[in-house]
Amino acid sequence: MGRLKLDLHDIYNKSKSIEDALNDVIEEALDKHITEVEIIPGKGSGQLKKRVLRFLDQKHIKDKIHRIEKDSKNFGRLFVFFKFK
Repeated sequence: MGRLKLDLHDIYNKSKSIEDALNDVIEEALDKHITEVEIIPGKGSGQLKKRVLRFLDQKHIKDKIHRIEKDSKNFGRLFVFFKFK
């Protein structure tokens, strides 16, 4: 069991798209059987967090995920959990 962290603050203003970064971290978690990914879209206006949630809600992504938790103490943080057999 491990954990990955993706901080979107660093990517937000760079050319690499947010979708690419999200795809990469999900693929890495699946390849390495990592059960938890922490995604930090930040607080801001909430638009980036909505974008992340929309991305995670796509059928081909959603099928790979066990569950998503929003951090109750930190609005700008999400946890994505994977379950392996």
